[in-house]
Amino acid sequence: MIALTQTPFWFLRHGETDWNAQNLSQGNVDIPLNPKGIAQAHQAADRLRHRGITSIVASPLSRAHDTARITADLLGLPVTLDEGLREVSFGVNEGQPMSDWFAEWVKGHATPEGAETFTDLTARAVGAVNRALLLPAPVLVVAHGALFRALRAAMGLEPNVRTPNATPFWCEPGTPCWTLTEAN
Repeated sequence: MIALTQTPFWFLRHGETDWNAQNLSQGNVDIPLNPKGIAQAHQAADRLRHRGITSIVASPLSRAHDTARITADLLGLPVTLDEGLREVSFGVNEGQPMSDWFAEWVKGHATPEGAETFTDLTARAVGAVNRALLLPAPVLVVAHGALFRALRAAMGLEPNVRTPNATPFWCEPGTPCWTLTEAN
């Protein structure tokens, strides 16, 4: 597997959707931001102001793309979409409650029928972030929760940690693992 480029970047998970609020797995289902998620995206954009961000790359799913556009509008930047940042396909578990199956999937012990493996997601996520990091820095990557779990694994961190909606993190390379710092 290719390694994550040793360049710091910002990561932002999309704002809340109705399925997030109901603890349902979204995967590749294109669920839009709800009113709370739109407000969260505006708050995140404000937290990212004056951070020197020069490039924004996002998942094409509307919940991430809309979150990215809100930040981009505030910063006066365009948004580049990358299919590699799309959320994992959960196969038959899309739209189903998040439960024990999810932890087993992250560990690589079980993959739902029709779903992408955690290993494959990690390779795809690393490839997408590495492409994003070819753009002028610092880069903001706007994507999804399971995708960030895969990035955490590539960073040498515990992968199965829930990333709050619309919370910006500065991701900085280090040894033996990366450091994540939440934006104030």
